[in-house]
Amino acid sequence: MNTDRIDSTSLGTAKTDTLRQVLLDLIVEYAYVEGDFLLSSGAKSSYYINCKEVTLRAEGALALGRLLFQILPSDTIAVAGLTLGADPMVSAVSVVSAYEGKPIPALIIRKKPKGHGTKAYIEGPSLASGAKIVVLEDVVTTGGSALTAVERLQTAGYEVTQILSLVDREQGGKELYQSKGIDFQALFSIREIQEY
Repeated sequence: MNTDRIDSTSLGTAKTDTLRQVLLDLIVEYAYVEGDFLLSSGAKSSYYINCKEVTLRAEGALALGRLLFQILPSDTIAVAGLTLGADPMVSAVSVVSAYEGKPIPALIIRKKPKGHGTKAYIEGPSLASGAKIVVLEDVVTTGGSALTAVERLQTAGYEVTQILSLVDREQGGKELYQSKGIDFQALFSIREIQEY
């Protein structure tokens, strides 16, 4: 990573282009690895992207939180995502939203319901029925993980307006979301990362 580009204290005021470049540098340096991998979808791949290597770093969380907050629809009531990949993302966007004076809560969707108490799938503040929620995902491949989050939110009575991702592997996720009538946008495509 080019550490001369910006110091971490400047990320709070950096322009969009700078934030994108910092995030791309972090992804390439820490998250992208080539080799032989089995993906959660069951497919084999010659590369793997572990975005938690970026989203759990202070600089990565701040950069992605600011970038994602900027592109949220204005009527967004909350951000949500399937645990574990989306956990740092929804937290980062929620914290940034508070600093921007437009606080948006974060919801975390469990893969299995809690085994005690309310046995809930969704953790976070209760929202009004019909609340518009944007689902966040670190890496989209076939789209299954984020769609699970969408379905759980819809079952709870919420409306999912969009899915935002850090990286799109361009392997069918976007098309799946379109077939369900859900907008999709990624900060980076796999082509951008591999070309860089």
